[in-house]
Amino acid sequence: MQYANIHRGIFISRPGRFIAIVRIDGAEETVHVKNTGRCRELLIPGAEVYLALSDNPARKTRYDLIGVCKERPGTVPLIINVDSQAPNETAAEWLPQSGLFPAGALIRREVFCGKSRFDFRIEHGGEVTWLEVKGVTLEENGIARFPDAPTERGVRHVRELTGLARRGERTAILFVIQMSGIRTFMPNDSTHAAFGDALREAASAGVQIIARECFVDASSISITNPVPVCL
Repeated sequence: MQYANIHRGIFISRPGRFIAIVRIDGAEETVHVKNTGRCRELLIPGAEVYLALSDNPARKTRYDLIGVCKERPGTVPLIINVDSQAPNETAAEWLPQSGLFPAGALIRREVFCGKSRFDFRIEHGGEVTWLEVKGVTLEENGIARFPDAPTERGVRHVRELTGLARRGERTAILFVIQMSGIRTFMPNDSTHAAFGDALREAASAGVQIIARECFVDASSISITNPVPVCL
């Protein structure tokens, strides 16, 4: 996934859920934040951020905040993509050549199963897999955790997949870790224990839990290496 027209800035504040104040080329600018999570450990005053300049003249904000450079004492800084749309877009690019499914598998996005809508429906050899994607931006000492804020919607998604798995359907959850250099993925029980419990229940029911890190720079993100999952 490639972004066009990237600019660097310095984060100042986040007065609203979807907006931030950023200094760009010496001037303060209100920008759109493409992430509804807290990102408290990332969006701190003085942090270097990456912004995509929109080509839509009708927009209220000219820039989208899509990345943050996280300083880490004693080691190199870590670039983290915080665009909530990126995990699904990168998954769509990656799935056909991921090796998870045979070549030529039919991959469809945003498909309903009953009253539930899932990110992907993959059909191959007469078998169907329902797959949900979750983006991960929280990192602590090489461990990626999800979620960074309570997510009842996330719990509902996991439980819906669990129900399908118990009925014999093939199901999976893909955690797209929006950074590199990750040793392990874990549910963030201290923030939302119900999500961790739901994820462990899903794994026991046969839902495949997949975690992948990404190559990330200021203007791109792509899924790369598998990351061990510790539930």
